[in-house]
Amino acid sequence: MAQKSWQSNPRARRQRAKGRPAAPRSRFRLSGPAPDGPTLLYGWHTVKAALENPGRRIRRLLATENALRRLADDGVSLPVKPELVRPDVIDARLGPDAVHQGLLAEADPLSAPHLSELPSEGIVLVLDQITDPHNVGAILRSAAAFAVKAIITTARHSPEATGVLAKSASGALELVPLVTVQNLARGMEELRQRGFLLVGLESGGDSDLADVALRAPLALVFGAEGKGLRQLTKATCDHLSRIDLPGKMKSLNVSNAAALGLYVASRRLRGT
Repeated sequence: MAQKSWQSNPRARRQRAKGRPAAPRSRFRLSGPAPDGPTLLYGWHTVKAALENPGRRIRRLLATENALRRLADDGVSLPVKPELVRPDVIDARLGPDAVHQGLLAEADPLSAPHLSELPSEGIVLVLDQITDPHNVGAILRSAAAFAVKAIITTARHSPEATGVLAKSASGALELVPLVTVQNLARGMEELRQRGFLLVGLESGGDSDLADVALRAPLALVFGAEGKGLRQLTKATCDHLSRIDLPGKMKSLNVSNAAALGLYVASRRLRGT
């Protein structure tokens, strides 16, 4: 098996021919941490929020001189001794497209609450197999702005809370709990038993979200772009709603739809 694996890897064959062993894969891939690996956090807002979160254990901090000076100016205490590096050192870890602003942290994942531990009030978001980490990160950011109690995702077909997702969330990963469930429909049923109203959002919904009799606790359910809500997810919702738009474009990116849905729902729950 080992020889077959080496023969199927052209780079490994070239390096073996030169008398060098094949280089191991980098442990800093941003598609998600390796099993039991660290959560990768980079960028000013992301790392600063993690450093200020007492519930986040930081294992390693790489920082440029300018970034360290900026942290000191903002009065951010450092739980670990930082490693002073040049920007290109972080570039080499993350790749040329990562906007790290001189900061990279390795941290333990945040502990996730169980559904039964969530408060039975306010709004939660349920994400049905939304796999794009940029979208989930942007949804987290909107969720933090609207004081969402938690975001519920599936264990599979969801991005890891690291790298690109954390950067896109811009610090919101430290503010909004991510709850992972094995079966989304069963998780939604548990929310219903705890008094949540389940409202699915899709373009073909029965009524405009602004016209639905909303109440707290409320769960807004969003599906992936293209696929939308799966059939069982739809069947588990109490209502299927849409967001009526005045323009010719009738669909929105899911993160934009989540922000608009949160705005409409928050106003309705306040009675305005």
